[in-house]
Amino acid sequence: MAKKKEKHIDTSPENTVVFSLNAPGADTVLILGDFNGWDQKNGGMKKNQKGVWKKSFSLSPGTYQYKFLVDGDWRLDPECGELVTNVYGTLNSVISV
Repeated sequence: MAKKKEKHIDTSPENTVVFSLNAPGADTVLILGDFNGWDQKNGGMKKNQKGVWKKSFSLSPGTYQYKFLVDGDWRLDPECGELVTNVYGTLNSVISV
């Protein structure tokens, strides 16, 4: 029986978006973006037994930029196909709700 691959972003009809990142060796993972004001206090994710970090947000329809902060290092979402250049000349992942 094949293992079911977990979706990295799931949206429900109520616009609840669940972000996830497979990072079993990480000590801390934050999700930061336009939707939480890039505020580290509101970005803490929780790791499940499989090493997948998750956090959900209720988002209004729109387009949002975001990145993961993994043990102090910025990372793009490896499952996201849309990227934009930010004001620092690096890239951000993008989600549309």
